[in-house]
Amino acid sequence: MPMQDHAGPLYRRVKDQLRARMLDGTYAPHAQLPTERALCDMFEVSRITVRQALDELRQEGAVEKVRGRGTFVAAPRAYQNIAALQGFSEAMTPLGHQVTNRLEGFRYLDPDTALRGRLGLEDNARAAEIKRIRILDGARLSFETTYIGEALAQKLTSADLATQDIFKLIEERSAVRIDHANVAVDAMLADEETRTALGLAPCSPVLRVERHVFDTQARPVLFELLHFRSDAFQYRMRIDRER
Repeated sequence: MPMQDHAGPLYRRVKDQLRARMLDGTYAPHAQLPTERALCDMFEVSRITVRQALDELRQEGAVEKVRGRGTFVAAPRAYQNIAALQGFSEAMTPLGHQVTNRLEGFRYLDPDTALRGRLGLEDNARAAEIKRIRILDGARLSFETTYIGEALAQKLTSADLATQDIFKLIEERSAVRIDHANVAVDAMLADEETRTALGLAPCSPVLRVERHVFDTQARPVLFELLHFRSDAFQYRMRIDRER
């Protein structure tokens, strides 16, 4: 099938055709794409054009090349709407995912000045540090550290933190009603603790999310650091143009 004569580099037209076939189900997730030679014949283009198209698809995370086997359609990444304040299970379960948690640590500590300010604590108040690995469909997806004032954290000590979201537990076990959060997202190389928790190789990138959560009276409820595997998760949001 020769390429239609329209604007844009030839390799990008091949890429767009392949992506369209992934979207319409012709090439389903985990399916193997035709060989480079077959794609050359299919689109009547050179091998270098096909390789450029596949390289862009790999960079975008749409396909994966397996040495000695060929190129395969990548599994779709799990995603969460960043514009909605939800616990991880609240967001993933309706999408058909199975979420479990592994509690890695629960301890009380004397917070430093910055953390004390974020939690709105008095000078002598302690904070709880909760560390969990979030597991999505059997695979470790994120390593999360949550900080909560001691008074509120004590209401969670008997809770099953391995199966429930902290947001839900707070609202069920206290008078606190979560209202909004300030969120910052960036990319970084995983530190040793995160690499160990998620089974990552050295120098692996992760998506880091800082989330500062407040109640309906604009009082701080918790502060957390979420580290997601960058190859398996993404945040999405809708942005409207101001008028």
